[in-house]
Amino acid sequence: MIVISSSPATWVLAGLAVLAYGLAGLFHCRSHPKWAQASVWMSWLLHGMALVSSLGQEQAHFGFGSAISVTAWLVLTIYGIEYLLMPRFRPHWSLALFGAVAVVIGTMFPGHALNNLQAHQTPWMALHLALGIASYGLFATAVAHGWLMRQADRKMRNAIDSHEGIPLLSLERLTFRFVTAGFVLLSATLLAGLLFGEQVYGRAWAWQHKQVFAVLAWLTFAALLLGRWRTGLRGRKALNILNLGAVFLLLAYVGSRFVQEIIL
Repeated sequence: MIVISSSPATWVLAGLAVLAYGLAGLFHCRSHPKWAQASVWMSWLLHGMALVSSLGQEQAHFGFGSAISVTAWLVLTIYGIEYLLMPRFRPHWSLALFGAVAVVIGTMFPGHALNNLQAHQTPWMALHLALGIASYGLFATAVAHGWLMRQADRKMRNAIDSHEGIPLLSLERLTFRFVTAGFVLLSATLLAGLLFGEQVYGRAWAWQHKQVFAVLAWLTFAALLLGRWRTGLRGRKALNILNLGAVFLLLAYVGSRFVQEIIL
C-alpha cells in the first residue's frame, strides 16, 4: 500500500474546486445558466491549479487518483471548448459531480513518486503517460457524450421538448469522432509500450493484467469502429460496446494502480 499525502496548497485548491463544482451543479438545477457557466469555468481553473500543484512540485507523484483527476479535467476542457463553439451545450450537474469526485480522489491518492525513475526513462515515460492519459480523456468524453445521447433519445421517445439540447445525430457524430481520436492515441500508446518497453519501463513488454485489459479495450474499440464503418452500427448497441471498452481501459491502468497503491 502506498500512502502519500498531498501538500496543503493542493488540498486548499482542491477544496475550492469542489466548492465551485457544487455551485455549478446548484445553479444548473435552479436554471441559472450564466452563473452555472461561470462556476464551471472557475472549477475548471481551480481543478487545473490543483493538478499543477500536485504534479509540478519538486517530488511529483502520479497514480490512479491523478489519472482520474487529469481525465476529468480533460473532459471538462473539451466540454468547455464545445460550449464555446456550440452554446447549446449546457453545464450539467452530473459533469460537476464527476469533476468534484475526481479532484478529491486525485488529492487523496496522488500516487507514487516520478522522481524514482531513472534519467533515461523520464522522457519516454512522460510521452507514454501523455498518450495514455489523452486517450483516457477522449474515451471518457465519448462516454459522456454517449450518456447525453441516451438522455436525448429518452426525451425524443417521451416527446419531451429538448430545444436546449444537442440534436441526437450531432451527438452521435461527436461521440464517434472522440472514439476515433481516442483509438488512434490508444494504438500509439500500446505500440510505444510494445516497441519501447525497455526505455519506458526498464523491461520488455510483458503480458500482465494491465497489458491484457489494454489490449481488450483496443479490440473492443476496434470492433466498434469496424462495425460503424461496415454496418453503420449505432444506438444502444454501439453505446454498450463503447462502455464495455471504457471499463476495460479503466481496469488497465486505474484498476491496476488502485490495487498496487491501496490494496497491496
